[in-house]
Amino acid sequence: MIEVSDLTVRLGGVTALDSMSVNFVQGTCGLIGPNGAGKTTFFNVLSGFVRPVGGSVRAYGEDLLGMVHFRRARWGLRRSFQTEQAIEQLSVFDNVAMIHEHSRLSRASRRQEVLDAISFVGLEIDPQAKVATLGAAQRRLVEVARAVVGEPRLVLLDEPAAGLPDEETEHLSGVIKAIPGHTGALVILVDHDMSLVSACCGATAVLDFGTVIASGPTGEVLRDEKVMRAYLGTEEIV
Repeated sequence: MIEVSDLTVRLGGVTALDSMSVNFVQGTCGLIGPNGAGKTTFFNVLSGFVRPVGGSVRAYGEDLLGMVHFRRARWGLRRSFQTEQAIEQLSVFDNVAMIHEHSRLSRASRRQEVLDAISFVGLEIDPQAKVATLGAAQRRLVEVARAVVGEPRLVLLDEPAAGLPDEETEHLSGVIKAIPGHTGALVILVDHDMSLVSACCGATAVLDFGTVIASGPTGEVLRDEKVMRAYLGTEEIV
Protein backbone atom coordinates (compact mmCIF):
# COMPACT_ATOMS: atom_id res chain seq x y z
CA MET A 1 0.00 0.00 0.00
CA ILE A 2 1.06 3.59 -0.71
CA GLU A 3 -0.11 5.98 2.02
CA VAL A 4 -0.05 9.68 1.14
CA SER A 5 -0.73 12.12 4.00
CA ASP A 6 -1.07 15.92 3.75
CA LEU A 7 1.34 16.14 0.82
CA THR A 8 1.92 19.77 -0.15
CA VAL A 9 4.00 21.12 -3.02
CA ARG A 10 4.50 24.77 -3.92
CA LEU A 11 6.05 25.70 -7.25
CA GLY A 12 6.73 29.42 -7.28
CA GLY A 13 3.52 31.04 -6.15
CA VAL A 14 1.38 28.05 -7.13
CA THR A 15 0.27 25.31 -4.73
CA ALA A 16 0.55 22.30 -7.05
CA LEU A 17 -0.48 19.78 -4.35
CA ASP A 18 -2.59 21.02 -1.47
CA SER A 19 -2.60 18.65 1.53
CA MET A 20 -3.08 15.63 -0.74
CA SER A 21 -4.13 12.58 1.26
CA VAL A 22 -5.00 9.22 -0.30
CA ASN A 23 -4.15 5.52 -0.11
CA PHE A 24 -3.32 3.40 -3.14
CA VAL A 25 -3.97 -0.30 -2.58
CA GLN A 26 -2.29 -3.27 -4.23
CA GLY A 27 -3.15 -3.84 -7.87
CA THR A 28 -3.63 -1.14 -10.51
CA CYS A 29 -4.97 2.22 -9.33
CA GLY A 30 -5.99 5.21 -11.41
CA LEU A 31 -5.11 8.85 -10.78
CA ILE A 32 -7.14 11.23 -12.91
CA GLY A 33 -8.00 14.91 -13.10
CA PRO A 34 -7.99 17.92 -15.41
CA ASN A 35 -4.78 19.23 -16.96
CA GLY A 36 -2.80 21.03 -14.28
CA ALA A 37 -4.48 19.15 -11.43
CA GLY A 38 -1.13 17.97 -10.01
CA LYS A 39 -0.90 14.39 -11.32
CA THR A 40 2.57 14.63 -12.86
CA THR A 41 3.75 16.74 -9.92
CA PHE A 42 2.73 13.87 -7.65
CA PHE A 43 4.73 11.42 -9.76
CA ASN A 44 7.69 13.81 -9.64
CA VAL A 45 7.50 13.88 -5.84
CA LEU A 46 7.50 10.07 -5.67
CA SER A 47 10.43 9.95 -8.11
CA GLY A 48 12.46 12.50 -6.14
CA PHE A 49 12.44 15.26 -8.77
CA VAL A 50 10.32 17.60 -6.66
CA ARG A 51 10.61 18.15 -2.92
CA PRO A 52 7.36 18.80 -1.02
CA VAL A 53 7.10 21.45 1.67
CA GLY A 54 5.06 19.13 3.87
CA GLY A 55 3.43 15.75 4.23
CA SER A 56 4.57 12.15 3.95
CA VAL A 57 4.50 9.16 1.62
CA ARG A 58 4.86 5.66 3.03
CA ALA A 59 5.35 2.81 0.57
CA TYR A 60 4.91 -0.67 2.00
CA GLY A 61 5.56 0.84 5.42
CA GLU A 62 8.78 2.63 4.38
CA ASP A 63 9.35 6.39 4.26
CA LEU A 64 9.68 6.93 0.51
CA LEU A 65 10.46 10.64 0.80
CA GLY A 66 13.27 9.85 3.23
CA MET A 67 15.15 7.93 0.52
CA VAL A 68 17.72 9.72 -1.60
CA HIS A 69 16.15 9.98 -5.05
CA PHE A 70 18.72 7.78 -6.81
CA ARG A 71 18.09 4.98 -4.30
CA ARG A 72 14.39 4.81 -5.11
CA ALA A 73 15.06 2.94 -8.36
CA ARG A 74 17.07 0.35 -6.44
CA TRP A 75 14.23 0.11 -3.90
CA GLY A 76 11.88 -0.70 -6.78
CA LEU A 77 10.30 2.52 -8.08
CA ARG A 78 9.82 2.66 -11.86
CA ARG A 79 8.00 5.14 -14.03
CA SER A 80 7.21 6.14 -17.56
CA PHE A 81 6.98 9.75 -18.72
CA GLN A 82 4.68 11.66 -21.05
CA THR A 83 7.70 12.17 -23.31
CA GLU A 84 9.70 9.10 -24.38
CA GLN A 85 12.88 8.42 -22.43
CA ALA A 86 14.28 5.53 -24.50
CA ILE A 87 17.45 6.44 -26.41
CA GLU A 88 16.81 6.13 -30.14
CA GLN A 89 20.38 5.20 -31.06
CA LEU A 90 20.43 2.23 -28.68
CA SER A 91 18.75 -1.15 -29.12
CA VAL A 92 15.55 -2.14 -27.37
CA PHE A 93 17.59 -4.57 -25.26
CA ASP A 94 20.12 -1.92 -24.19
CA ASN A 95 17.39 0.57 -23.30
CA VAL A 96 15.69 -1.92 -20.98
CA ALA A 97 19.02 -3.18 -19.61
CA MET A 98 19.92 0.37 -18.54
CA ILE A 99 17.04 0.31 -16.07
CA HIS A 100 17.90 -3.18 -14.82
CA GLU A 101 21.39 -1.91 -13.95
CA HIS A 102 19.84 0.31 -11.28
CA SER A 103 17.75 -2.47 -9.74
CA ARG A 104 18.69 -4.51 -6.71
CA LEU A 105 19.09 -7.67 -8.81
CA SER A 106 22.35 -9.27 -9.84
CA ARG A 107 24.10 -8.73 -13.16
CA ALA A 108 24.10 -12.50 -13.75
CA SER A 109 20.32 -12.53 -14.27
CA ARG A 110 20.19 -9.34 -16.35
CA ARG A 111 20.03 -10.78 -19.86
CA GLN A 112 17.14 -13.14 -19.17
CA GLU A 113 15.17 -10.60 -17.12
CA VAL A 114 15.53 -7.96 -19.84
CA LEU A 115 14.32 -10.44 -22.47
CA ASP A 116 11.45 -11.45 -20.20
CA ALA A 117 10.36 -7.79 -19.84
CA ILE A 118 10.45 -7.29 -23.61
CA SER A 119 8.41 -10.44 -24.13
CA PHE A 120 5.94 -9.54 -21.36
CA VAL A 121 4.88 -6.30 -23.05
CA GLY A 122 4.34 -8.13 -26.35
CA LEU A 123 7.19 -6.68 -28.39
CA GLU A 124 7.62 -9.31 -31.08
CA ILE A 125 10.76 -7.80 -32.58
CA ASP A 126 14.50 -8.39 -32.57
CA PRO A 127 15.71 -7.11 -29.17
CA GLN A 128 18.75 -5.70 -30.97
CA ALA A 129 16.58 -3.44 -33.16
CA LYS A 130 17.30 0.25 -32.66
CA VAL A 131 14.49 2.20 -31.01
CA ALA A 132 14.70 4.75 -33.82
CA THR A 133 13.38 2.12 -36.25
CA LEU A 134 10.22 1.38 -34.25
CA GLY A 135 6.68 2.65 -34.69
CA ALA A 136 4.92 4.80 -32.09
CA ALA A 137 3.09 1.91 -30.40
CA GLN A 138 6.23 -0.22 -30.22
CA ARG A 139 8.16 2.66 -28.68
CA ARG A 140 5.45 3.02 -26.04
CA LEU A 141 5.85 -0.67 -25.20
CA VAL A 142 9.61 -0.16 -24.81
CA GLU A 143 8.80 2.48 -22.18
CA VAL A 144 6.57 0.01 -20.33
CA ALA A 145 9.23 -2.73 -20.57
CA ARG A 146 11.66 -0.32 -18.92
CA ALA A 147 9.10 0.23 -16.15
CA VAL A 148 8.56 -3.46 -15.36
CA VAL A 149 12.11 -4.84 -15.51
CA GLY A 150 14.06 -5.67 -12.36
CA GLU A 151 11.28 -6.67 -9.94
CA PRO A 152 9.65 -3.26 -9.38
CA ARG A 153 7.57 -2.58 -6.30
CA LEU A 154 5.85 0.60 -7.53
CA VAL A 155 5.20 1.37 -11.22
CA LEU A 156 4.07 4.87 -12.22
CA LEU A 157 2.61 5.17 -15.74
CA ASP A 158 2.11 8.73 -16.98
CA GLU A 159 -0.30 8.77 -19.97
CA PRO A 160 1.11 5.62 -21.61
CA ALA A 161 -1.72 5.44 -24.18
CA ALA A 162 -1.70 9.08 -25.33
CA GLY A 163 -2.22 9.25 -29.08
CA LEU A 164 -2.56 5.52 -29.65
CA PRO A 165 -5.42 4.13 -31.77
CA ASP A 166 -8.04 1.89 -30.15
CA GLU A 167 -6.49 -1.46 -31.14
CA GLU A 168 -3.08 -0.57 -29.73
CA THR A 169 -4.64 0.94 -26.61
CA GLU A 170 -6.49 -2.34 -26.07
CA HIS A 171 -3.21 -4.28 -26.21
CA LEU A 172 -1.60 -1.83 -23.80
CA SER A 173 -4.57 -2.20 -21.46
CA GLY A 174 -3.98 -5.94 -21.28
CA VAL A 175 -0.32 -5.37 -20.47
CA ILE A 176 -1.09 -2.85 -17.72
CA LYS A 177 -3.68 -5.12 -16.11
CA ALA A 178 -1.13 -7.96 -16.06
CA ILE A 179 1.69 -6.01 -14.37
CA PRO A 180 0.67 -6.60 -10.72
CA GLY A 181 0.32 -10.36 -11.23
CA HIS A 182 3.53 -10.59 -13.25
CA THR A 183 5.78 -8.46 -11.04
CA GLY A 184 3.94 -8.08 -7.72
CA ALA A 185 4.14 -4.29 -8.14
CA LEU A 186 1.51 -1.73 -7.28
CA VAL A 187 0.69 0.29 -10.41
CA ILE A 188 -0.57 3.89 -10.50
CA LEU A 189 -1.94 4.88 -13.90
CA VAL A 190 -2.44 8.47 -15.03
CA ASP A 191 -4.39 8.81 -18.27
CA HIS A 192 -7.16 10.90 -19.82
CA ASP A 193 -8.68 7.86 -21.53
CA MET A 194 -11.48 6.90 -19.17
CA SER A 195 -12.07 3.63 -21.01
CA LEU A 196 -8.47 2.63 -20.27
CA VAL A 197 -8.76 3.68 -16.63
CA SER A 198 -12.04 1.79 -16.23
CA ALA A 199 -10.59 -1.34 -17.84
CA CYS A 200 -7.37 -1.38 -15.82
CA CYS A 201 -8.04 0.15 -12.41
CA GLY A 202 -9.93 -1.36 -9.51
CA ALA A 203 -9.65 1.90 -7.58
CA THR A 204 -9.19 5.50 -8.71
CA ALA A 205 -8.44 8.84 -7.09
CA VAL A 206 -9.29 12.22 -8.59
CA LEU A 207 -7.19 15.36 -8.22
CA ASP A 208 -8.52 18.85 -8.79
CA PHE A 209 -6.33 21.89 -8.09
CA GLY A 210 -3.95 19.64 -6.15
CA THR A 211 -6.62 18.25 -3.81
CA VAL A 212 -8.17 14.77 -3.79
CA ILE A 213 -11.89 15.28 -4.40
CA ALA A 214 -12.84 11.59 -4.65
CA SER A 215 -11.31 8.14 -4.26
CA GLY A 216 -12.59 4.59 -4.17
CA PRO A 217 -13.81 1.90 -6.58
CA THR A 218 -13.34 3.21 -10.12
CA GLY A 219 -16.95 2.82 -11.24
CA GLU A 220 -18.27 4.73 -8.23
CA VAL A 221 -15.67 7.48 -8.57
CA LEU A 222 -16.44 8.07 -12.25
CA ARG A 223 -20.13 8.49 -11.40
CA ASP A 224 -19.46 10.93 -8.56
CA GLU A 225 -21.14 14.31 -9.20
CA LYS A 226 -18.09 16.28 -7.98
CA VAL A 227 -15.89 14.35 -10.41
CA MET A 228 -18.26 14.96 -13.32
CA ARG A 229 -18.31 18.69 -12.63
CA ALA A 230 -14.59 19.11 -11.97
CA TYR A 231 -13.19 16.74 -14.55
CA LEU A 232 -15.42 17.19 -17.56
CA GLY A 233 -17.92 19.85 -16.56
CA THR A 234 -20.70 17.48 -17.57
CA GLU A 235 -23.51 15.47 -16.07
CA GLU A 236 -22.13 12.20 -17.39
CA ILE A 237 -18.58 10.79 -17.49
CA VAL A 238 -19.27 7.22 -18.64
